[in-house]
Amino acid sequence: MVHTMSLLRALIRTARMIRHTPPLADGLPPDEAVLLDAPDERLSPSLVAAALGEYEPAAKLLATTRESAEWENRDRYVMRLAAFAYSRDEWLATWLAAAPRDPDALVVKAQLAVRRAWESPARAERLREIGPLIDAAAEGDRHDPVPWRISLDHARGTHATHTAFESLWEQAVRRSPHHYGCHVAALQYLSAQWYGSHRECFDFAEQAAADALPGSLVQALPVRAAFAQLLSGDTTSVQDDRIDAAADLAITLSAEYQAGDPWPAEVRNLLAYVLVGRGRWTDALEQFRLIGPYVTSFPWSYASDDPLGQFLEARDGVRIEVASAVPVRGRGGRSRSFGH
Repeated sequence: MVHTMSLLRALIRTARMIRHTPPLADGLPPDEAVLLDAPDERLSPSLVAAALGEYEPAAKLLATTRESAEWENRDRYVMRLAAFAYSRDEWLATWLAAAPRDPDALVVKAQLAVRRAWESPARAERLREIGPLIDAAAEGDRHDPVPWRISLDHARGTHATHTAFESLWEQAVRRSPHHYGCHVAALQYLSAQWYGSHRECFDFAEQAAADALPGSLVQALPVRAAFAQLLSGDTTSVQDDRIDAAADLAITLSAEYQAGDPWPAEVRNLLAYVLVGRGRWTDALEQFRLIGPYVTSFPWSYASDDPLGQFLEARDGVRIEVASAVPVRGRGGRSRSFGH
């Protein structure tokens, strides 16, 4: 993490000198047009209603995703609704009182309970106590992989053994073999920060990406593994060429989506961060252009308590690097190596 942080700080010092230099802003939305964690057009009405204490739009949205087996959208919406309920849960309490066995309400309840327990000083103990809530969500719709993604996150926090985790993983992929959220949860469990290693993390990510469907965000798993290694400051566990190959794969995936598409926004933000960490300025600038106005807290919150500000500073720093740098070696803007 120290290497990435020092690189970002260097970018920020330069960025403050050129923030409003017009030639370097081609294709980039102005700072005031950039949004942090903006909901998509389907989720937004549900959040507005929830702010008014009304649960019906959220109930309809999640029911639609479940009935249509839109598991990726469902997972995203469940996490966003639970995040909203974290500080304002009256609408969810009303929903549960009106329909205590609603599988959609139960999965939001389980996600919220895991988040609250995760932030408790007694994390493992609190998480173990809420196991029955996750079981209830899983029983609500036996085809739904989202409760099993929640189970994977839950297992990581309760120090589940590899054997126990693999059992949950089998249940998850049985329901949706290529579910991105479940793969991310597994990757976190296998990370060096938790119960695995950088090599184990990369091996899993690369195999999953190789097996992924065309256009699947699962192809971005290796760049998530790369992010974890860059964040740790470890420069030896996985070779640079493997990290760059992960970035290249994510660049190819990103190119399959339209610029300014909110769906791959988190992957593009993550990719931009990794490319900055690798000093690949031209490639990073292209991802900032493709991101458009859709900034996501992850991964910028790892570098600052102000993720939006961190994004803007990094973006500006990359602009000046592209304008001033003469590549020393390689291609694709790979002008220097991470940590050098």
